[in-house]
Amino acid sequence: ISVSVDAATAGAITVGHSGTATMDKARRVSITSGGNDTGITFTIAGADRNGDPITEVVTGANAVAATSVLSYLTVTSILTSAAVATTVTVGSSAVADSQWVRLDTIGSMAEVAIQATVSGTANYTIQQTLEDPNAITNQLPTPTYRWTPASVTWVNHPDAAVVAATATAQANYAYTPILARVVLNSGTGSVTTTFAQTY
Repeated sequence: ISVSVDAATAGAITVGHSGTATMDKARRVSITSGGNDTGITFTIAGADRNGDPITEVVTGANAVAATSVLSYLTVTSILTSAAVATTVTVGSSAVADSQWVRLDTIGSMAEVAIQATVSGTANYTIQQTLEDPNAITNQLPTPTYRWTPASVTWVNHPDAAVVAATATAQANYAYTPILARVVLNSGTGSVTTTFAQTY
């Protein structure tokens, strides 16, 4: 569940384990520093909800939590770039992201209808992006990607009815984004979101 250090260490800390830490659902990872760790980074490695490998670098915080931008179903390692100031606790965040929905940007005027259905108590936000982590800027000698999954910029939907929302709602896109998702901000319930694209 957590590894805490009661004093400063002489070097980077590598935490080993006998297996893989597995979340109940794919969630963001929370790294809480007891002191000022803003000068170091934490490299998280694991897998997403589909079992595909993902990794990102999170900058440490000053006596608060630093949170990943990707949601992990499993975490295989978290490595520090240098010694931490005092204690560090690693856990799962209450925030979780859905699988990304790839929309068809080739179809002319392809309308997209959205419905988010809430069950129980949940606070959610629909987001979209025009940044494609599959876009290659240089094919040779090895592919260079313009964006990584962790560097994609997500923008809240322009309709306030689906931003920090707590009730079932519908919305649409006047344009077609490349990717869309729903973020579960908090709550003990769930939100099921459907993106329907027509031609």
